[in-house]
Amino acid sequence: MNLTMSEVQAPPTPMPPVAATSQRLMSLDALRGFDMFWIICAEALVVALHRMVEAGGRPKTGFSLTGFMADQLEHADWAGFHFYDLIFPLFVFMAGISVVFSLGKTIRQEGRAEAVKRIFRRSILLFLLALFYSGGFTNSWPDMRLMGVLNRIALCYFFAGLIFCFCELRTMIAIALGLLVVYWALLTFVPIRNIQLQKGALEELARKRGVPLDPKALFENTTERVTGHYEPGLNLANHIDFQYLPGRLYDTYFDPEGLLSTMPAIVTCLLGVFTGLLLLNPGFNDPQKVVYLLAGGMALAALGWAWSAEFPVIKKIWTSSYVLVAGGYSACLLGLFYWIVDVAQCRRWCQPFVWMGTNSITIYMTKNILGGFIGVTALSKRVAGGDIHEYFDRHLHGSGDLVLAVLGLLASFWFVHFLYRRKIFLRL
Repeated sequence: MNLTMSEVQAPPTPMPPVAATSQRLMSLDALRGFDMFWIICAEALVVALHRMVEAGGRPKTGFSLTGFMADQLEHADWAGFHFYDLIFPLFVFMAGISVVFSLGKTIRQEGRAEAVKRIFRRSILLFLLALFYSGGFTNSWPDMRLMGVLNRIALCYFFAGLIFCFCELRTMIAIALGLLVVYWALLTFVPIRNIQLQKGALEELARKRGVPLDPKALFENTTERVTGHYEPGLNLANHIDFQYLPGRLYDTYFDPEGLLSTMPAIVTCLLGVFTGLLLLNPGFNDPQKVVYLLAGGMALAALGWAWSAEFPVIKKIWTSSYVLVAGGYSACLLGLFYWIVDVAQCRRWCQPFVWMGTNSITIYMTKNILGGFIGVTALSKRVAGGDIHEYFDRHLHGSGDLVLAVLGLLASFWFVHFLYRRKIFLRL
C-alpha cells in the first residue's frame, strides 16, 4: 500500500489534530520492506553463512556471531523472544499505522460509511487471499487451514479499523488496555481440563488410562480442572482452538493464529494506530516524534518484560506481555527509521527496502505461489543448483547454500525494483 501524509484525516470524533502535507513517509515503506527482507531471503542468507563457517572448520564450542544470528532467525520454542518473533507483529503494527493514513482520507473525502465499506472490502479480500496462500481448495475439507498470518492481519485490520472509525482516542486506549487485561484474566483464571495437547503427553495419558490414542476422547473424558497454565497445549487459547476452530490446525491440536489469541493481536494493530496519530500530529515536531517513539517503545518493552514474570512472553498464544514487548520494539524500530530516513533525509541506503515495502503482498505471495527466490523449487535453485551447488560445496567450504541465498537475494530485489519502476503495485 502506498501512503502519503496527504492521505490522512482524523475520523469525525474528537481526535488529535492531523497534519495534511504532501511529504512522503518513506520510512514506513522502508521499514515494511526491511521486515519482509528477513522473510524472503535474509533468513536463508544468514543460515547459509553459518553453515559455511561451521564447514570451514571453526570450533563449534563458544560464542559464534553467525550462530547467534541464525538462532535469532528462528522462533523461540515457546516462552521467550527472538528477533524472528518480531517479524509478524511488526507487520500488524504497521497495518495499524496504515489505518490512520488510508481511512482518515476516506472519512474526510467520502464519509464514515464509505470508510466502513472499505474496511469490510479490504478485510474480506485479504482473508480470501490468505486462504489461497494456505492452499485454497488443494485439499478436501477438513484438511484446509482457516487461520494464518494474512488471516490474522485481515482480522486485526478489520477490528482496529472499525474502532478507529467510531471511537475517540481515550476510548481506543481503554479498549486496548481492556483487551490485554481481559485476555490475561481469561488465560489465568478460567478453569481448563488438565490435559496437555501434545503428542508425547497424549500418548502417555492413553497408556496410563489403557485406552486407544484418541485425542478428542481423551480430552472430553478428562474431568480434572486447573487454572493459570500457559504451557504448550495446556492453556485456554490452545484448548479453545482444539474444541472450536475447524479445519486443519497448524500445530496439529491448536493454531498459533487461533481464535482467542486474535484478541490481543488487535491491540498490536491499535498500537500502530496510536503511532500513526503521533506521526501525523502537527503539535509535535519531528525530533519530538522520534523521542516519543523511542522512549515510548522502550517503556512498552520494559513493561512487557516486567509483566512476563507473571504472564510469560509467548508468541504462539500472543500473550499480553508479548504484545507490549513486540509493540515496544516495533515503535523503537520505526523511530530509528523515521529519524534516519525522513528527518535526516538519509535515503539512498534504504531504496531496496522501499521497493520491497511498496509491494510486500506481491513478494509474499510470489514466495508462496512460485516457490520464491530461495528454496528447493526456487529460482536460485534452478540457476545454480545441482552440479554448481555441489562444486561450491566441495571447493569453498560448503558455500553452495550461500551462493543460492545470494542469487535469491539479488533476484528478489531485481523483481521488486522492476515492479517499482513500472509503478505496478498490488492493492486491495
